[in-house]
Amino acid sequence: MLNKVSVYFLGSLFLFMMSILLFFLGCFFLINDYVLFLDWEFLSFVSCNMTMTFLFDWMSLVFVSCVFLISSMVIYYSESYMISDKSSVRFYFLVFLFVMSMMMMVVSPNLISILIGWDGLGLVSYCLVIYFQNFKSYSAGMLTILANRVGDVAILLSISWMLNYGSWHYIYYVGMWDYWGIYLVSLVVLAGFTKSAQIPFSSWLPAAMAAPTPVSSLVHSSTLVTAGVYLLIRFSDLLLNVNCLFVLGLSLMTMTMAGLSANVEYDLKKVIALSTLSQLGLMMSILFLGFPILAFLHLLTHAFFKALLFMCAGVMIHCMSDSQDMRYMGGIINNLPFTCACFCISNLSLCGFPFMAGFYSKDIIIEMMTSSMGNFFIYLFFFISVGTTVSYTFRSVNFCLFSGLNMYSCQVYSEDSIMMKSMVVLSLLAIFSGSMLCWLVFSVPCLVFFPFHMKIMPLIFILLGAWIGFKLSSRGKLMLGLIFGFFMSSMWFLTFLSTSMVYGNFLYLSNNYISMMDYGWGEFLISKSPLMVSSLFSRVASFYQYNNVKIFMLIYLLMIVFFII
Repeated sequence: MLNKVSVYFLGSLFLFMMSILLFFLGCFFLINDYVLFLDWEFLSFVSCNMTMTFLFDWMSLVFVSCVFLISSMVIYYSESYMISDKSSVRFYFLVFLFVMSMMMMVVSPNLISILIGWDGLGLVSYCLVIYFQNFKSYSAGMLTILANRVGDVAILLSISWMLNYGSWHYIYYVGMWDYWGIYLVSLVVLAGFTKSAQIPFSSWLPAAMAAPTPVSSLVHSSTLVTAGVYLLIRFSDLLLNVNCLFVLGLSLMTMTMAGLSANVEYDLKKVIALSTLSQLGLMMSILFLGFPILAFLHLLTHAFFKALLFMCAGVMIHCMSDSQDMRYMGGIINNLPFTCACFCISNLSLCGFPFMAGFYSKDIIIEMMTSSMGNFFIYLFFFISVGTTVSYTFRSVNFCLFSGLNMYSCQVYSEDSIMMKSMVVLSLLAIFSGSMLCWLVFSVPCLVFFPFHMKIMPLIFILLGAWIGFKLSSRGKLMLGLIFGFFMSSMWFLTFLSTSMVYGNFLYLSNNYISMMDYGWGEFLISKSPLMVSSLFSRVASFYQYNNVKIFMLIYLLMIVFFII
């Protein structure tokens, strides 16, 4: 066990030190407007040179620093969470490989090397989703990898398309535009939509909850689902030349659908997963409106409080004997006070509570959206998403922390010191990272002036969402129609569209083919006919030879007459 503990501790310490170093390096690059483009020639054979290219600017360095910091806390947290698992060392190396794949994808200005990290994320995420070996995990892993393969195909096609440009270094071409750039942009947007689970590829994100909770904390904060947003941020200069209203509509629908679906779910991890989906829709929407820096800022702040939220949920689930149903979790605040305090901090940051990390990014996103001359449809969907975020947050807090004593009896409630240490760091970041990053990214304060009624609109929707969330979680439940509840819990039927509606008709057709061909007239005609014919001949010959000599002699005489004639 000492070897296992040392592996986790040393890995988390290494990643933590690297994150601090890369953050200060990123700040230096940002202040001095410095970019480092590095070509590493790792193979030279006759006249063939193979190089690996890295791009280090403030954006890639700060994002890798964020990934490393969250990964260090998650790995340290996993030391206690996975202590009873027999394959905990294998789990550690899978997580480490996952983090390295994300780093490769972030620092690559080349589509070929991006594909290495992109495929690495997809394959390792499949191994982590099926880590708990049961039928549900296998189904979720298959849905995850097949949905992500669509994005891999889009990246491969964009690699082929960039042969028209003369180089796979996309960083050379983001500032130019020609008539066939629309095809490259379409493929990149398709890849980003699959990896970040936008409509119609949303169903794999809640299904990936079959992975262990530390993996969910890492996946939903800074690695797998954020890869698509980061890729589109890098290609954002090309998006300025395209009418993005259609993909903007899809992102708005994703944001609204996830928020509404989270309000009818009782699985704690699924509620947090749908919260991630809603925030990804928010990042994509503001990105397509033409504000990539704001999307990147919310990407970083969201990573810190969402990782903390999953860690707190993991402790609660751990103490509830692996039960994830919020209806059994009332009164946990009396037994897990520190975890519940961190849970409230992360939820308040998610809601955009003033002066928490999420406030600095969400508030400026709402203000820039309001001043971007968009239509009323965009305006309404943004504010509905703000309200639904507060609604499902207050609903989950009320269910888990305050609503009576609904918990199982004979439970052991204890807060592990290792888990608490990792949550302390992320709690500080969930409070202070927003203001710190705003001071760094925006050299000049961004002031937006609105009339009083428009300035107070986010607060009105926040209070309305809090009231609806309280009503949804109270014992006198707000009655939702059965069909409406089913429609929302199935993510607007996307789970059926991605699974049974895709292969159900093909299975029905194949079943008919089997019954008609293999078990029907095909088997009778092809498989059984030689046996039946030979059996018939043998029965006739046996009848003639052993039972009726007269008929045998008569046939013999007839054959003689026939030959004579």
